[in-house]
Amino acid sequence: MEQQKRFSEMTEYELRTEIARLNEKAKKAEQLGMSSEFAVYERRVLLAKAYLLDPNDYEPGKTYEIEGGSSFQISYMNGYFAWGYRDNQTTLEAVPISIFLKKEGEA
Repeated sequence: MEQQKRFSEMTEYELRTEIARLNEKAKKAEQLGMSSEFAVYERRVLLAKAYLLDPNDYEPGKTYEIEGGSSFQISYMNGYFAWGYRDNQTTLEAVPISIFLKKEGEA
C-alpha cells in the first residue's frame, strides 16, 4: 500500500487533486447514509484547503466569521491552525484557517 503524503508535503496541484478525491468520497458516504464517515472526509477537506492558504493573512487579536454565523477570535497562530475562542467562549480551541469565511473585497 502506498504511503499517503502529509498535506504539508504536497504541491498545490496534489492538494487540489486530494481535495477533489476527498469530496468524491464524502459525497458517496453521504449517499450511503454513512454520516460519521462523511464527517471525517469533510474535516479532511477543510484541513487540505488550509494548506492552500497563507497563514500570514490571519492576525492574532482579530475576529473572523465562520460558517453558521459564528465568530472566532484568534489568540495565536500555529502553522495552518488558529487557536482562539469561538463566540466569546472560554474554552481555547484550534481550527484550520480554511474554516474562516472571506470578507467582502478579499481574494
